[in-house]
Amino acid sequence: MNFHKASALLLSVLLAVPALADKKPEKTTVAVYDLEGAISESGQSEPSMLDLTMDAARPLTLLDVTRSMQKAAADDAVKAVVVDVDGAELDFAQIQELRRRLGNIREAGKDVWVYTEHLGNGTALLGSTANHFTLMPEADCSFHGISAESMYFKGMLDKLGVRAEVIHIGDFKSFGETFYRTGPSDEARRQEEQLIDSVFGQLVAGVAEGRKLTPQRVRELIDDGSLNAADMVKAGIADELMYRTDFVKKLRETYGEDADFDREYQLPDLDGPDVAGVMDLFKLMFSESSDAKARKDFVAVVAMDGDITEESVAPVREEILKLAKEPKARALVLRVNSPGGSALASEVLWEATDEWKATGKPFVVSMGGVAASGGYYISCGAQRIFAEEGTITGSIGVVGMKFVVAGALGKIGVTTHSSQRGKNAGAMSMTRGYTDEEANIVKESMQEVYQTFKKRVTDGRGKALKGDLEPLAGGRVYSGRQALESGLVDEIGGLREAIAHASGLADLEDAEVKLLPEPKSGLEGLFARPEKDDDEIIRASAGNRTANPQAAILRAALGEALPQSARAAVSRLAKRVEAFQKSPVLMLAPDLGLR
Repeated sequence: MNFHKASALLLSVLLAVPALADKKPEKTTVAVYDLEGAISESGQSEPSMLDLTMDAARPLTLLDVTRSMQKAAADDAVKAVVVDVDGAELDFAQIQELRRRLGNIREAGKDVWVYTEHLGNGTALLGSTANHFTLMPEADCSFHGISAESMYFKGMLDKLGVRAEVIHIGDFKSFGETFYRTGPSDEARRQEEQLIDSVFGQLVAGVAEGRKLTPQRVRELIDDGSLNAADMVKAGIADELMYRTDFVKKLRETYGEDADFDREYQLPDLDGPDVAGVMDLFKLMFSESSDAKARKDFVAVVAMDGDITEESVAPVREEILKLAKEPKARALVLRVNSPGGSALASEVLWEATDEWKATGKPFVVSMGGVAASGGYYISCGAQRIFAEEGTITGSIGVVGMKFVVAGALGKIGVTTHSSQRGKNAGAMSMTRGYTDEEANIVKESMQEVYQTFKKRVTDGRGKALKGDLEPLAGGRVYSGRQALESGLVDEIGGLREAIAHASGLADLEDAEVKLLPEPKSGLEGLFARPEKDDDEIIRASAGNRTANPQAAILRAALGEALPQSARAAVSRLAKRVEAFQKSPVLMLAPDLGLR
C-alpha cells in the first residue's frame, strides 16, 4: 500500500470516530405482559344493556399477544420479556401457543422471566420455558395434574318434573348423557380416559422438557401433593423465590434503571373511544363504522368463538363473504374455538367458507382450545388445519333432544290442552314425549345430517384421512395430537403458524394481518350498526337475540349456591336448554370439564 492510500484510509477512520462517539447506544427494552383475565379469540365483547359501565375498552386478543411476542423476538432492542400470569384465564391450547412464542424468544438469545403467586398446571407449563421462573415465597402450589369432572342433571330434572328425550347418532356422541343419565356410559368413560391420558402426557412432557427433568420425576412431583414453593424450587420446577417488589428490583438491577419496561410493547390501543357521559353515548350510537378500503394486501383472521348459533355465525358469515369480494384480502385464516351447536348454523357457516374457497384464495384453519362437532364441521374444508396438541376436536356425530316439561307444569298446577292438524304436527311439543313414529322421523332426519357431516369431512380431508372415516366418527373425541395421527388435522401449531402458512400460500412476505370484524368493546358492540351488503338481495337471519327467561331463571336459582366451576356448568346447561328449544338437532361435543 502506497503512502497516499494509507493516509486516505487513516483520515477516513479518524473522521468516523467522532460520528461513532456521538451515536447513542440503543435503549434497552423489556416487554412486559400482564395476562390477567381471559385472552379473547375474536376481540368481541358480549353487548349488554344491563352492564352500561361506560367501559369502552376492547378485549386483548390472542393475535395481539402472539404478534407482539413475535416482534419482540426479532427486535434487537428487546433484551427480555416478563410475563405475569397471576389471574390469567388461559385454555390449554392458548398456553401451548404462548409457550411456543416464549420459546422463540429464548431461541433469539433473549431472557424470559415468568412470575406467579399461584403454581398450577398452566403456570407450570408456561413457566417451564422461562430461564427465570420465579415464585412468591408463599405461593399457592396446586400443580397436581389433570382432572375432568362432568355434572349430570337427571336427578335435578326429575325433581323439577322435566324429562330429557335424547337421540344420538354415534355410540360415542355422549353430549346428551348429562341430561338423562346419572353417570357416563362405558363409551363416554373410555374416551374421557383416553383424552385425559393424552392431555396429561402433554403436560408432563412439556414441563420435563422445559425444566430438564425426566417425565418420571415430573409425575412424582405432581403425585406428591404436599410440596410448597420452596420444595418446587428445590425440585427444579421453578428457579427462585421472591416477593413481587424484590422481583421488580432485580429486573431493574439486571437491565438498568434507564431500561424501558414497556407494558404495551407493540400492542394496539385497547382503550377505545372516550365515553364520559350521555352525549358521548349519542356520538357512539350515531357514528359510522370505518369502511376504509385496504391499501395493502393482507391476511384476514376471522374467529368463530363459542357455541355455533344463528346469532353467533351471522357476523362471521358476513365478514367472510365481504372478504371474498375484497381484492386486497389475499388469504383467510379461520380461528375456531367452538364445541359446536346448531347443525343448520354450522352448514350456513360452512357455505360461507365454500364461497371463499371459490375465489381460489388460500383458506387455513387454526383450532383453539376446542374445535369439535360443529366446530370441526366448519373446519374440515380448509386447505390445511393447524391444532395444538391439547386442542379438543373430532366429535363427528349428531344429537337430538327435547325437554318434556309436563311434570314441572303439573307441580305448579298448570294443565295443557292441544289440538293439531297433521299426523306429526305435535312432535316437538314440550308437554309430551315422542311417539315411536315421531322418534323414527327425528332419527331419520338426524341420519341425513350425519351423512352430510361425514361427506363434508371426506370431501374436505380427502387422502389426508388415515383409513375409513366411520371408525374415526361416531362422536369420538380426540386431542390435537391424536387427531394428527388419524389425519383429522394436518399440523401441530398455533395461530402464528397458520398465518405464516396462509401467507406462504398467497406469496406474501411479511404480510399485514387483520383480525376481522375489528375488535370491539361490549359498549361499542351494543351500538354498532349491522353491516350492509348491497349484493345480497335476501339476507340471512341473525336469529332472535332476546334472552331466554327459562335460562335466566335457571342461572339465578342455582348460580349463587354453587362453586364457580359448578356455576359455569349450570350456565352451560341453561344455554343448552335454550339451544334445544330453538333446534331439536345439534352438533355438540360433550362437556368433559377438564381442568
